[in-house]
Parts: sequence; C-alpha cells; structure tokens
Amino acid sequence: GKTTTAVRCMISALQRGQKAAYFLFDERLATLMTRSRVLNMDLQPFIDAGLLTIRQIDPAELSPGEFASAVRSAVEKDDVGLVVIDSLNAYLHAMPSDNFLVLQMHELLSYLAQQGVVSLMILGQHGVTGDLRSDLDISYLADTMMMLRFFEADGEVRKSIAVIKTRTSDHERTIRELRIDGGG
Repeated sequence: GKTTTAVRCMISALQRGQKAAYFLFDERLATLMTRSRVLNMDLQPFIDAGLLTIRQIDPAELSPGEFASAVRSAVEKDDVGLVVIDSLNAYLHAMPSDNFLVLQMHELLSYLAQQGVVSLMILGQHGVTGDLRSDLDISYLADTMMMLRFFEADGEVRKSIAVIKTRTSDHERTIRELRIDGGG
C-alpha cells in the first residue's frame, strides 16, 4: 500500500493542475501503470497532458549526483511542484559504497523544500509484524510521516495506516484500517 498511497496523493495534486515527477527505483514502470489503472488511478491521462513524468531509475547507470541533478532539472525546467521517490530503500541499496547518500538526500530535500516542492518518499521497513526497523532513519528530515503496517484480526492479515509525525499541526493519532481495491 505504500506506493498506492503515494500515487493517490500525487493524483490529488495532478487533478489540481500541479506538475509531478515520479522517480521509480523499486519496480517496473509497466507494473506501476497497470496497478494504478486497475485501482482506478490511471496515470496515462496525466502523462499525456504533460503534468506527470515518470522516470524508471536504473541505479547501476546513475550516480547519486546525477539523480539529484535529474530531480533539480524536473523542478527548474519542468516546473514540477511534487516529487515522488519510490523508494529510498532501493536508492540506498543500489549505491552502498557511497558513504554520503544520507547527506546528499538531506541536501536534496532541503533544496526541494526551499523551492516549495512537496516530496513524497517511500521507505520500507524490515519485519512484517512485531518490531519494525529500517536501514535508514531520516525522520528528522520529514515534516509528516505515515506508517503502514500489517496486523492480524479475525484470522486475517490486514493493513493499517496512521500518521505518526507532523510538524505543522497537532494530528489525529487514530490507527485506521487501510483497504485497497478496484474502487481505490
């Protein structure tokens, strides 16, 4: 549900006429397009209208500096107001020898914030249930964090969603069940 939630947020911005750039590390573009269409979140009309660009990133062919340059170009040349990075895990695993990735990500996110660009970043955690952990703690960079988790109820594995951090206001702390189907 992480990618689907990010796509749903992005579509809201696109429907308001805002431009977006989606940087896809984890899965194939065809998979993202098909899944989004099946969930009634077709991205193709936004691509055709010039509001959305999706770039599938092959980290083996792109350095961290080149990635940051691609993001800056989307903002400065294409007037993008929303950037999605899916996912930070793949970005970091693809370039394990670079000791400055977190610093570079900090600089990139600071730049985007200064430009008034909304950044949606997906970070997967290890562990399906119980204690969750991540390879990376960038919570200090985020203004808002949502967490999706699995839980068991009535003999079924279900998904939950909760806002666990926001800097801009006091937020609801309710954990809600998340269900995704063909209606969204």
